[in-house]
Order: sequence, then C-alpha cells, then structure tokens
Amino acid sequence: MTNQIAIALLILIAAAFVVDQVWLDGALPLMAARTIDQFIEYLSFWR
Repeated sequence: MTNQIAIALLILIAAAFVVDQVWLDGALPLMAARTIDQFIEYLSFWR
C-alpha cells in the first residue's frame, strides 16, 4: 500500500465519522465496536 492510498483511506474513514457525528447522532463508532467484538468472539470459537 502506498502512502497516497493510506492517506486517502484515512481521510475517507475520518470523513465518515465526522458525517456520522454531525448528521447521524454519532452511532457509527459504537456500531463498529460491537461488530468488531462479535467478529472477535466468532474467531475465538475456531481457536
């Protein structure tokens, strides 16, 4: 991954969180955390 791609992805992710905070009541970080938690629990089953 080049630096340009990494910076572009960072800007897109940050913009998504800003838009969520301003217009969508800021539920995106909590939803992302819950989804990652469920995924980790799913992976731990296969361990």
